[in-house]
Amino acid sequence: MSALVPKPPAPILPALPATILPSLSSLTAALGIPRTVLASDEEIQYAWNDLPRELREIPPALRGELVARMCVAVSTGLFDGAMNYIWNAAILQLRTKVRNFGLPIVAQIQQMDFEEKHLLELQDSRLLDLCLKLNLVDEDGFFFLDQCRDVRNNFSAAHPTIGTINDREFTTFLNRCVRYALADAASPKGVDIGAFISAVKGARFNENQKIIWVQRLSETHDAQRQMLTGMAYGIYCDSNTSEPSRLNALDICNALKDRFTASLRSDLINKHSEYAAKGDEPRHTASLQFFEKLGLLTLLNESEQHVVFYRAVERLWNVHNATNNFYNEPPFAERLLELSRQGAIPETVQEQFVQVVVCCNIGNQYGVCWAASPNYEQIIRAFSPREIATMIRLASLPNTTLGQRVMSFAKCRERFKATLALIDPASVPSGFKAAYDQFLR
Repeated sequence: MSALVPKPPAPILPALPATILPSLSSLTAALGIPRTVLASDEEIQYAWNDLPRELREIPPALRGELVARMCVAVSTGLFDGAMNYIWNAAILQLRTKVRNFGLPIVAQIQQMDFEEKHLLELQDSRLLDLCLKLNLVDEDGFFFLDQCRDVRNNFSAAHPTIGTINDREFTTFLNRCVRYALADAASPKGVDIGAFISAVKGARFNENQKIIWVQRLSETHDAQRQMLTGMAYGIYCDSNTSEPSRLNALDICNALKDRFTASLRSDLINKHSEYAAKGDEPRHTASLQFFEKLGLLTLLNESEQHVVFYRAVERLWNVHNATNNFYNEPPFAERLLELSRQGAIPETVQEQFVQVVVCCNIGNQYGVCWAASPNYEQIIRAFSPREIATMIRLASLPNTTLGQRVMSFAKCRERFKATLALIDPASVPSGFKAAYDQFLR
């Protein structure tokens, strides 16, 4: 766990001069109006004392002219004016975030022209809608900022007011503007969708291209990253896609898989299920390969996992029993090892999996594929107690392939003994301990 980054110290504001608060009484008296038309001395003092904690959350680069004017307005009890200044600062920062995201990319997402003049002409409510769509503010931020917009329109100096606010209401308003608009100076950059698709569908990425596109997707927000990753997944699963393009899509997704959100994982599973529901076998098969190559098989249901493991086990067994098996086994053994590292073996294929791996490891009467042995040994060392019990049980039965080899060929028997030595004795279930000891003797 990374250490918590300490917050910067709060700005130290000067104490309110003894002349300011009395001067408010003098001013109202000179105008012949009640002192109560302005905030009370107590409200001003409380609001002033609360300012440093809120200002601390604003990055120094954003503590500009409007923030200074807000502070001056607070010092004289003009909460309606202070509210307007901090709201304008928040709106300017949201516009900056949209600008940094990329106006041409906003135009792509909006499917309409969007230039600087369009950004400046956006009403505050429309700007908030856009920021939510671009994920520049989250749903909580949108809700509270939209409330602030309504309060500002009815209670600030921007328009004739329908009432007044006190120090606590102002501090709440300030806190929301700071928390959801000003506290984070970072702005995610949008990714040009057309350029991304063209690049993925183009020639095979070189290493520099791959790094650049991964960086761009890493720097954008979750919503656009989810959309573009979904596009890459669709390109991979399309049977009309060229192999270089499929590999490009896979490179992007593989580099970003640790950042897949729960929403993105759910989106990929939903698309995978749609292929199955529509009977789109080519895309469904490619989708299974996609999840396998990214090490995400555990996202699939057990029947889907069964299909992947069953095919891998069956292919290894077919190669093992074919001619030239000593030369052809290694890639199939390596693939099964990679699959086994992604999670527990489905129970429906567990017995077949154990028998094939152990049979391949002990070989037949002609010998063993030594080049594939390291893969088998790693799989066997990771056997669960249930899989260890299955191995010992199958080796004890004369009507199983494993049992026949162990009982019929001395070399297989010796290699099975060496296979058992790969297992930690503490992992052997108590019900199979006697048989385990018998094989080792």
